[in-house]
Amino acid sequence: MSSATNTTVNGTSSAPRRTANGAAGVPSRHGLASRLRTAFGVAVVAVLLFPVYWMVNTSLQGSENLLSTQWFPLHLDLDGYRQAIDSQLGNLGTSLVIASGAVVVCLAVSAPAAYGLSRTTVKLPGGGVVMTLLVITQMIPGIVIANGLFSLYNDLGLINSHLGLILADASLGVPFCILLMRSFMVNIPSSLVEAAKIDGASEFRVFRSIIVPLSRNSLVTAAVFAFLFAWSDFMFALTLTTGDTVVPVTLSMYTFVGAHTQSWAALMATATLASIPAAALLVLAQRYIAAGVTGGAVK
Repeated sequence: MSSATNTTVNGTSSAPRRTANGAAGVPSRHGLASRLRTAFGVAVVAVLLFPVYWMVNTSLQGSENLLSTQWFPLHLDLDGYRQAIDSQLGNLGTSLVIASGAVVVCLAVSAPAAYGLSRTTVKLPGGGVVMTLLVITQMIPGIVIANGLFSLYNDLGLINSHLGLILADASLGVPFCILLMRSFMVNIPSSLVEAAKIDGASEFRVFRSIIVPLSRNSLVTAAVFAFLFAWSDFMFALTLTTGDTVVPVTLSMYTFVGAHTQSWAALMATATLASIPAAALLVLAQRYIAAGVTGGAVK
């Protein structure tokens, strides 16, 4: 008898084959669920990015009324950017100086502190209290800290100064940076530290030559977050400055909108320009950030 109806001459089955998507080419539940998750993720990202799009869109239309802004910038108007560059370039420089200074202070204080806590809290029974206190400091509202600093700064003459804003912004970044770097440094094997000390290395040499190079990802991550904290600060800039001597861009951009002035295009253009350094920094440091944030979770 010839071969069965469901087989070919070569003995292979001619019945409908199962594909990766399911039987007979019909999409499986897994494939459908994957597509739904992808569509949901795209929708969420679109919703989150819409304010950014609307900011850039408004800045390119030169509209003084948000209600008259078109959905797409068909007729470009760069007058808002001209106003922003003419009036806000110096304030952008001020914000850059303050944010860079805050990064230096945060790393200079946080890195040694994180190293010390990574070596002691795992040994001392009460070492966890220090970590708890650091977490609590993150819960204190910024306005409470700003009000407390105002009277102190007034006595020290730090009102309307770059140094005052640098120290204030660093006060918010230091606890977070310590927690971040400590979670990474605690996973560095103690045998490396002990071997270096046996060879005659001092504590500072161990920190500089072993801990810092191994903690590069966490250091870069801490620096990025410290920069973003200071770059986006508004509370300290509003509370600890009373004149036009030192004005960060987060505070100066609101001069475009007031009771008698509403230059929304210039405001959005300034916001767009202020977003570029932060966005560029995140793009350049994204691989370090991914490794630095997850490094403390890997044993």
